[in-house]
Parts: sequence; structure tokens; C-alpha cells
Amino acid sequence: MNAVDNWGDRARIGLFVVGREVVPEAEWWAMRPAGVSVHAARVTAASPWAPWTADRSGATLAPDLARGCRDFAAIAVDVAVLAHSSSSFIGGPGWDEAAVAALSAELPGTTTATTNGLDMRMALAALGAKRPFLVMPAWMSDGVIASAVAYLAAAGLGVPAAWRYRPLEKWTGIAPDGLYPAGMATDQDTGSLFDQVVRECPPDADSILLAGTGLRCVAVIEVLEKALGRPVVTANQASLWRALKAAGLEASIQGYGALLRG
Repeated sequence: MNAVDNWGDRARIGLFVVGREVVPEAEWWAMRPAGVSVHAARVTAASPWAPWTADRSGATLAPDLARGCRDFAAIAVDVAVLAHSSSSFIGGPGWDEAAVAALSAELPGTTTATTNGLDMRMALAALGAKRPFLVMPAWMSDGVIASAVAYLAAAGLGVPAAWRYRPLEKWTGIAPDGLYPAGMATDQDTGSLFDQVVRECPPDADSILLAGTGLRCVAVIEVLEKALGRPVVTANQASLWRALKAAGLEASIQGYGALLRG
């Protein structure tokens, strides 16, 4: 019998990811079912990755996105995910749909385009969640967090509290915008993240949303759900869930929360 080679014979998924992040691909490969392969196009553009046109009638793809669309077309991905929470938050209401339209215009008709913001909203809706406790990475600015709360509110989601993860003591004294350059993207601790989410989650939250595809967190989804008795949605988990559905795959995935168990 041949050994498994992760060929993607059931589905191939393309991810547009931040150029210097390791978390999205690591978490997708950990969670994805057998027969599904994941392929990344790296993006270094500012948020949102597909800026609004002057009249806000549509979005224009950043060069990295346009190049990635050509590469994904060549390898025939079934789904292309703009895996960047901040783009959705900063883009604001209507941006996800505009970005999907711009991506779809550059991708084959057989490829479904989606965004992380759209995926998280769909995941929360599927779980019947309307009041998520929002948790965001330590490197997110106050402005991005405010944009995230406003984005969710515009989608009809109340946010009883928003929490920016507080990193370990060794990062003390470094402002949020300095954590990424200092190397936190590849040096994250899930134990302290778990402790903070459990401690800070308000009683009136009906779910937990860990936003930010660069936030290392899927390893604690199950233990958070058990500790808090509420469903947990994370950026990468939500986009994988949505991508599998878009590819026509029904898979019950164990170990990563109620959303993927189905």
C-alpha cells in the first residue's frame, strides 16, 4: 500500500496568509481531514488587502492577491480563502462581499472565494451564537479592536466584552505594534491564553470568538468549551469549516470544537 502523501485528492484549499506568519498553515494542517491539502500565497499588503475603490462600489486586489489568484488557478484549488481577520474588520460592512467579488473575477468559476470575516460570521450563525466574547491577539491595536467590535455589531452580533490577550512577562514593556517585529508571531503560549479566556469571559456571552488567523489557539478549543460550557469559534477553524462546506465535503472532525464536529 502506498504511504499517505497529502495529495489533496478530495479537495485543495488556497490560503492568502500574512507573509511572516506560521500559525494559519500549521493549524489548518492539524485540523484538516485526510485527502484535503492546503496551499499558501503570502501577502505583505496593508489592511484591507483589497482596498475599497474611491466610491466604495467595489474592491481592488492588492498585487499579492492578484498574483495568488493566478497561482491558485494554476493548481486548481477548490476554495480560496482570504485568511486575514483584520482586512474584514478594517474593511467594514460590505467589504467581505466586495472582496469576494474581486477575487472571483480573477479565479476560475470552479473556485469558491471567501474571507475570514465572512467565515467567522457564518460559523457563529451555524452555532446559534449572537453574543460572542471577542478575544484578539496581543499585537492588535486599539483601533483594530474597535473596528472588530463595530464590524460584528453591524452584522447583528452583540459583543459583551473584547479582550486583547496579554502576553507572558518576557514581552512586558513592548507596545502591541512592537510585538510582531520582536518575534511574538512565532513564539506564542496557549496555556496563558486559555487561562485568560476562562478568567475574563463574561457570564452573558453565549460563545467565544478568537479572531486573528495569526493567533495560535486551536489546541485549546476543546478545553475552553468544556471549561466554559459554550461554543468556541476561532479564525482558522471557522475558515476551514466554511472551506470544507464550499468544497462539498461533509466531515466530522474531532478535537477542535463543536463547529467542526458538526
